Amino acid sequence: MPAEKNKALVRSFYEAQAKGDLAAMKEMMAPDFVDRSVLPGQSSDREGYIRAVADDRAAFSDARLIIEDQAAEDDKVISRFKIHGIHNRGEFTGVAPTGKEMETTGITIHRIVSGKIVDEWSESGGPQILTQQRLEQEMRERELLEQELRVARRIQQASLPKDVPTVADWQITPYYRPAREVGGDFYDFFDLEEGRVGVVVGDATGKGVPAALVVSATSSMLRAVAQALGSSSPGEVLAQVNETLVARIPPNMFVTCFYAILDPKSGSLSYANAGHDLPYLHRRGGEAEELRARGMPLGLMPRMSYEEGEVSLRKGDCVLFYTDGLVEAHGPKGEMFGFPRLRVLVAEYAEERSLGDFLLDELYSFVGDSWDQEDDITLLTLRRSNP
Repeated sequence: MPAEKNKALVRSFYEAQAKGDLAAMKEMMAPDFVDRSVLPGQSSDREGYIRAVADDRAAFSDARLIIEDQAAEDDKVISRFKIHGIHNRGEFTGVAPTGKEMETTGITIHRIVSGKIVDEWSESGGPQILTQQRLEQEMRERELLEQELRVARRIQQASLPKDVPTVADWQITPYYRPAREVGGDFYDFFDLEEGRVGVVVGDATGKGVPAALVVSATSSMLRAVAQALGSSSPGEVLAQVNETLVARIPPNMFVTCFYAILDPKSGSLSYANAGHDLPYLHRRGGEAEELRARGMPLGLMPRMSYEEGEVSLRKGDCVLFYTDGLVEAHGPKGEMFGFPRLRVLVAEYAEERSLGDFLLDELYSFVGDSWDQEDDITLLTLRRSNP
């Protein structure tokens, strides 16, 4: 009877699917076959259907399809089936392998003309199961990311100094605003011989645990080398740290930093720069000027030398050290806060005793209430007291 032949054809079609026999499947399908129930991203023709079956086989092992009931009338065959498989081989509809068994039931209607399958309608719980698996995978990934961020924050916080040096006639004020995703900002102070103080502000490329580890290692190296060399040149400190770091830093990562040595008695500030944004010096009653010195970031290339500079800070003078999270912050229209804006603000308001707070207020006014902070922001002001 035609109905029994049609049912047998559908059973053979499913057996070929279970075995991954794509050639046999193609032979049973009409050239103008149409899948009436395609998943997103699939095409509805014969080639798209066969490709989808191949994707299933590539993603699942122990694949089985059991026909539990069939009925046939005229040119249509209705099948109730159960599919079993273990998702352990490859990605499927955007979901990475879970290793879990998946079992779902469904119903299909096939239309058969001249011994070939020309149409398929299907309804099953598979898409819902896959959606649930995708949600579970996203939750796991989100939990892992949050855990990594917590670890990175602890590492980064541990690398920041607990106390600020107390130096007569000087105010040293750090400001640190972390972004949601931990970046690589750091600052530190070193007690040196003859009452001098080392001050460093830096930024490691990357985010998360790798950046936090690089920050911690760089900060420790800077402290060790700076205190070993005492009040020696800041350029030599950076050169030695670079030699140590370049052999240990992960590929495609580097560290920018600005290192200065303050002599509180004379007001002398000697400094060297490893590719960091230039600090601004504001002299009492004057403009803001950059503290220029050339040098490559740490960890990029061996045998680097670092140019040094020196200025004398008079009473009322102020130096602002900062990281690029401030100048590269974007406003609602996509424009950056920028260096020119920062320089004008420092020139006009550096004599404010709370310059860091003032700049942050200006930043928040610039970016607006909906701002999603893109990077850590570090500010450090060094001010010599007024007469």
